[in-house]
Amino acid sequence: RAAAMAGWARAVRGLLLDVSGVLYDSGADGGVPIAGSVEAVRRIKASGLKLQFCTNETQATRENFVKKLQGLGFDISVAEVTAPAPAACRLLKERGLRPHLLVHHDLVPEFAEIDKTNPNCVVIGDAAENFTYANLNEAFRVLIGMEKPVLISLGKGRYYKETDGLKLDVGAYMKALEYACDVQAEVVGKPAKRFFESALAEMGVPPEQAIMIGDDIVSDVGGAQRCGMRALQVRTGKYRPSDENHPEVKPDAYVNNLAEAVDIILQQM
Repeated sequence: RAAAMAGWARAVRGLLLDVSGVLYDSGADGGVPIAGSVEAVRRIKASGLKLQFCTNETQATRENFVKKLQGLGFDISVAEVTAPAPAACRLLKERGLRPHLLVHHDLVPEFAEIDKTNPNCVVIGDAAENFTYANLNEAFRVLIGMEKPVLISLGKGRYYKETDGLKLDVGAYMKALEYACDVQAEVVGKPAKRFFESALAEMGVPPEQAIMIGDDIVSDVGGAQRCGMRALQVRTGKYRPSDENHPEVKPDAYVNNLAEAVDIILQQM
C-alpha cells in the first residue's frame, strides 16, 4: 500500500466529516450506513483526533437528524454537528431579518425563536416535496416585492444521492429564484467560508491541521480548500468518476470510502 507516502495525512489534529454520502446514503426508509463508516467514526474518536460533522442537511432539525444517525449506529451528538439552520438563525437575528421560509416541514422548528411576521427576506432550504410551483411562486412574490431583495440559501448543492437515486438539491431552486428576481443569494452552509470556519472554531483546530472528507467535489472539497484545509473526496455517495476531471477543484487525495481515509490518517499518527 502506498499509504506510507501519503503526505496529505501528516500533522492532522481534527477531521471534518460530511454526513450524507460519507457516513450514510439517505432515503425514505431512513437510509443505510456506508460500509465501514460506523466503525471509522468510532476509531476517530478513540484516536483522540478532534471531530466535527459538517453537513448541509436541512430536511430535519439537528436533534432529529442526530437521532436518526444514532439509530444507524453512529456515535454522534448535536454539539458535534455544524449545520446551516442554526447558522442562518444567528444571521437573521444579527441583521434583524424576518424570513419567509421555503424549507422542509421538518426543519421549521429550528426557526421557532425567529420573528416571521411581515417578512423582509426569503430563506430557502432543501424543501424536497415542499418545492411545489405554488410554494416557489410565493417565495418569488415575496422577493420581487422587496426594494432590495434578500435571499438566504441553506447551501447550494446541485444534487445528492438517496438510496433510490439522485435528487435535486436546494441549489437548483436557489438559482431559479436568483434568475427570476435578479438577486444574488447569500449561502449559509458549505461551501461558504464562514461555515467551515465555525466548524473549525468548534473543534479549536486551525485550518492547516484539519482535513475535510466529503463526497461533493465543489461544496466539500473546494470549499474546505479555500479555507486552507486539506480535503479528500470519497468514492461513495454522489461521487461520479467525472469528478476526477473537475476543471477547478483537485482534492488532496481520493479515497474509496471514509474507512480507508481513517486507516491512512491513523497510520501517520
